[in-house]
Amino acid sequence: MSTILIVDDMKSAREQFSYDIQRKTDFEVLEAADGNEALELLAGEEVDAIILDLEMPGMDGLEMLEVMAKEGPQDVPVIVYTAKGNFQRCVRAVQLGAYNFFAKDEVSLDQLIRNIEIALEHRQLSLENRALRHAAGHDSPLIGVSDSVKKLHEHIKKVAQIPSNVLIIGESGTGKELVAREIHQLSPRARKPFVAVNCAAIPENLVESELFGFEKGAFTGASRTSKGKFEAARGGTLFLDEIGDMPLSVQAKFLRVLQESEITRIGGEGKTIKVDARIIAATNRNLEAEIEADRFRQDLYYRICTHIVHVSPLRERIEDVEPLTFHFVECICNQFGIPKKTVHPDTLSVLQSYNWSKNNVRELENIVERMIIQCERNEILPEHIPSDIRDTEDSSVVSSGKSFQDLKQEAERQILLRYLKENNWHITKTAQALGIANHSNLLKMMRRLNIERPKGTD
Repeated sequence: MSTILIVDDMKSAREQFSYDIQRKTDFEVLEAADGNEALELLAGEEVDAIILDLEMPGMDGLEMLEVMAKEGPQDVPVIVYTAKGNFQRCVRAVQLGAYNFFAKDEVSLDQLIRNIEIALEHRQLSLENRALRHAAGHDSPLIGVSDSVKKLHEHIKKVAQIPSNVLIIGESGTGKELVAREIHQLSPRARKPFVAVNCAAIPENLVESELFGFEKGAFTGASRTSKGKFEAARGGTLFLDEIGDMPLSVQAKFLRVLQESEITRIGGEGKTIKVDARIIAATNRNLEAEIEADRFRQDLYYRICTHIVHVSPLRERIEDVEPLTFHFVECICNQFGIPKKTVHPDTLSVLQSYNWSKNNVRELENIVERMIIQCERNEILPEHIPSDIRDTEDSSVVSSGKSFQDLKQEAERQILLRYLKENNWHITKTAQALGIANHSNLLKMMRRLNIERPKGTD
């Protein structure tokens, strides 16, 4: 069942549209009185199409389309109308992404419904094409050439086809949400919504209403019925980021939803709603330790960890720094509307020798943006790297008067030494951490770089 949003400042017009559409179709209809209210509703509801009045006080239809063009959602078809016959504004609306337009007083109900149906068919086709491209191996957001990333891709492909729940484990900033989206895009649910919830970012007293929704009048300020995230993700995937931060009181109710596949909105006692959403959870916590500390339910843990996907931190896949850096440079330059910049090899050497222990890939993206802002030329040099990164001990590879090959060799030596020390000079463990095929290859690299194991470590 598709959900249609009607945005019009005239209550009588909204109600008439809503009544007529529901009388002749099985669409669910939501209403908003202006652009601001509509955008707030879109932030919490899954909407399949919008009917939008261009002439409204406050935020009008064109202003709302401008916000949607910049901030989304951008895949929801919008059919606009005007009661004043000002088709120049309608043309402008189409330029901003509106699917179609009509004169409010001239279109028939059957024509409007047909327009909505065609828009929904177009959207469905677009989602299917996107899913097919993704399944064919294009547009993957997971960038990397390391063995760990290759294994991660293979694991994702296998898990995506299975309807069971998934738990993604990894440090902050490693890209756990990207993994969840990849699983969704490669799954049979790819055409349905992907709804993300950050359990750590929602106040404890609001988690239940966010997940399960609430009925009109359920509490002070509940002026309308609101769907929860479970309903918004119907037929698709519900991603619960940082599930280790979910309050214990909500964990019990969440477990019951997983067991019964139904929810009850707050204030909707006695009225259950069937839900169908695959659960993908993620955490940077040790949930087994949280269970021991009575902060996480063991029965819930076994419900969500049918399949466990581990995402390696960036410091364990240093070879991915280069492709990630190139990717972020291209994306950020496009975002800022500036000519694409190149990256000097010495700059890459510094980045590869840095110990990425704070925020992983997210930290690298932040540093690349800072470098681009500092760089006024076409090539990003080591001098453009933020001083807190450039001046670390591990970044001592950049020395004046040395050739690129010398710098590269010193960078490799620094990386190997750091990993050998972190693994207490255990050759096999170090090779695994670096993604090197076998320990004999690591020993060859050590001989080439004149690295000897300290006495007592053999």
